[in-house]
Amino acid sequence: MTQQTFGQIIDGIALSTQLRSEVARRVTALKARGVTPGLAVILVGEDPASAVYVRNKVKACADTGVRSVFEKYEATLSEAELLARIATLNADPTVHGILVQMPLPKHIDPHKVIEAISVSKDVDGYATLSAGELMTGAPGFRPCTPYGCMKLIESTGINLRGKHAVVIGRSNTVGKPMALLLLQANATVTVCHSATADIGHHTRQADLIVAAVGKRNVLTADMVKPGAIVIDVGMNRTPEGKLCGDVDYEGVRKLASHITPVPGGVGPMTITMLLVNTLEAAEGAAK
Repeated sequence: MTQQTFGQIIDGIALSTQLRSEVARRVTALKARGVTPGLAVILVGEDPASAVYVRNKVKACADTGVRSVFEKYEATLSEAELLARIATLNADPTVHGILVQMPLPKHIDPHKVIEAISVSKDVDGYATLSAGELMTGAPGFRPCTPYGCMKLIESTGINLRGKHAVVIGRSNTVGKPMALLLLQANATVTVCHSATADIGHHTRQADLIVAAVGKRNVLTADMVKPGAIVIDVGMNRTPEGKLCGDVDYEGVRKLASHITPVPGGVGPMTITMLLVNTLEAAEGAAK
């Protein structure tokens, strides 16, 4: 019997670097066929966090050879003007992916904006049609953060068939699609959320835990069974201003077989999977 090892760090930076090298190679091959993958990124308003996210996305495009079309608009942009711009980008054959950075100003309905993006260009994987494809197992774009989590789990070499996975969080962007992707990998999935009576009761039985609620220390060492894999999607700040996740990292690391750090775990993978989705959209259009 092999001895159980604990606290192995799943390095999101290293895996992201590896996957981006593969994206760059495939982009070069596509360019040789006369097609340059194109991603349109739209930012409305002055949200400082959004500006950082967009800058990182544009840089990632440049680093891998993907053409980015960055469009910044004042917060006064009307919903009709934004929808008209999306319609134009839908019709542009040189744009393979469209991303509208959230949050949007209050007068613009985010659902209407997401649904306006063509499903063939919905590289964020948020539209109802994309969600339906994921639900039914049809090919389509997977939301970037849970897609990245699956790649991190795959990198451990552990087969999820028959394993019990617990997802803490039920958001449309992470929790729900995460649960569906884990089901596709033949895990048995429990979803916990704010109305779950005793989250620890479920997590203590789990072989894999994904924490995705945006709340510090939602998962502590007494809630984890020895040898579990722990994926921390959270992004929070300590009172001292230090970046941290949803998991009590130091405590849980002593018990988990594998664990993602914050920063350096899930974060780098989200933009990487956006690049992968954009590349696959371009490859699909080039067929």
